[in-house]
Amino acid sequence: MTQDLFWYGCNMTRHAEIIRLSERLMAALGTPAQPVGGPATCCGSVKESTPRIAEGMANRTMDRFNESGAARVITWCPSCHSNLDDFMGAARTQRFDHLHLAQAVLERSDALTPLMTQRFAARVMLDRHIGNRTGVNEAVPALMRLVPGVTVLEDEYRAPSYMCFGLANVPGALPAHKERLVAAARAAGADTIVTIFHSCHRELVVLERTHGIRVLNWVHVLAEGLGWHYADEYKAWRNSDDPEAAIGAERIAAAGEDAVRKLAVPELARPR
Repeated sequence: MTQDLFWYGCNMTRHAEIIRLSERLMAALGTPAQPVGGPATCCGSVKESTPRIAEGMANRTMDRFNESGAARVITWCPSCHSNLDDFMGAARTQRFDHLHLAQAVLERSDALTPLMTQRFAARVMLDRHIGNRTGVNEAVPALMRLVPGVTVLEDEYRAPSYMCFGLANVPGALPAHKERLVAAARAAGADTIVTIFHSCHRELVVLERTHGIRVLNWVHVLAEGLGWHYADEYKAWRNSDDPEAAIGAERIAAAGEDAVRKLAVPELARPR
């Protein structure tokens, strides 16, 4: 049987621990999935302003998935997930099924539940958004409830746009979302905000420093229940007074000092 593909897209490489935990999770559930991502498997959304380039990127990715023989492509990014239906699948025949990682894991809840051996005390508020068609707003809370000690708190608030990325270029929208989400969490008695997508995680980890509330991704919470070690280095770097010191001289040298200072440090040092 051909292994499933776990398509994490081209914008999640800042969160390597989530990729590794997701791969390990699918293997533990008896449905191993090969991670694929980066520029070689882009859905084309980053070039939507130049349709011909976007189409070429999308077609290349669709051809690669078709040629792999995989029965399923398990998605992470809501842009990638939607583009499979709306754009990629319209231009190329799709020879595989696709669903979001959260749905794929929830399908195996019978296998996941016995593995949840570690209690993780947390009262969580989920960062849910309208506008995506991945099924995560239903699947992720159901998964959180499988973790011993986790209480999922409900609130009617849903952020606009399909993830925080869609708010970033609207003046005032992202700060307003953060404040409203924290207010909802405080009102409900939450001690943890759980993010769903990578874009949201990057924007919300600063709340640990600015508002004193813990921020985890939903995959991190599952890892806690499974007793798996992980390190959210992006969060540590983003909340550091000195991102370069937090990354460390050895790793900066290995990655290339110019690249780190040009590409990574400005993002990490953004105003909180």
